[in-house]
Amino acid sequence: MADVLPVQINTAAALRRSATLGTRRSVKKIWQVAWDLKAIACMDLTTLAGDDTPGRVKRLCAKARRPVRSDLLEALGCADLGLTTGAVCVYPTMVGPAVKALSGSGIPVASVATGFPAGLTPLAQRLEEIRYAVDQGAAEIDIVITREHVLLGQWDALYEEIARMRETCGDAHLKAILATGDLKTLRNVYRASRVAMMAGADFIKTSTGKEDVNAVLPVGLTMCRAIRDYREATGYAVGFKPAGGLRTAKEARVWLSMMREELGREWQEPSLFRIGASSMLGDIERQLEHFVTGRYSAAHRHGLA
Repeated sequence: MADVLPVQINTAAALRRSATLGTRRSVKKIWQVAWDLKAIACMDLTTLAGDDTPGRVKRLCAKARRPVRSDLLEALGCADLGLTTGAVCVYPTMVGPAVKALSGSGIPVASVATGFPAGLTPLAQRLEEIRYAVDQGAAEIDIVITREHVLLGQWDALYEEIARMRETCGDAHLKAILATGDLKTLRNVYRASRVAMMAGADFIKTSTGKEDVNAVLPVGLTMCRAIRDYREATGYAVGFKPAGGLRTAKEARVWLSMMREELGREWQEPSLFRIGASSMLGDIERQLEHFVTGRYSAAHRHGLA
């Protein structure tokens, strides 16, 4: 892990660059509609609540199959687009109902695992949770790292932990949640990103959504630069997923813009970019209806489930 140690991050420059992303450029009119539809296609529609039930998951999956009202898609000329969300993300015990509800749709089921959100259960138990979710049909596993390894500079331990999780996932994609709000510095974020990619992560993800600070642009920029550096060094493309606290269509467009500018057009597709959000979908639908009718509707007209 010696190559992760010398890195330095110019925090002031990262903050300046991040501040320009949502202010210096924007898309309007029909191009804004196209970006909003792309954001939906890259969305992991998520429910991670203590009162989740198979019925709630079934309704969420119905929304994933048809994320925008049919009349709006027809008015936009997109009725034949086949638009769905990128995935549905649930707890391991809800994977079975989600797989059943999404049968034939081609929409993958993602499951959080490894003691989400804290990740402080014994490693053997965390690995067994991955096995359970995969056996239930999960095609993607969102793991959480042990933050202690980052905070104490235990890079070999972090690598070994993620590598074992990667092996346990088998054919399922592994998304490594770095819980960046707990990592304190951008340098730690970069180092953790690099180690996760070296250990075999298919995606690196900002947050569980449970930290005090979740998906913020300076952290996202740092992780994108780590992905870019890793691809230049190895030729391997790793995906990126911001999650936690994202609620508006405007935020989705800003993150898509950063993907385009920092990593390129490939990272505007669900194979390499996902947005962890649910409430954001309602706002995107409101923006689409405004484009069609010229009026903003009440939020309850676009319920998630």
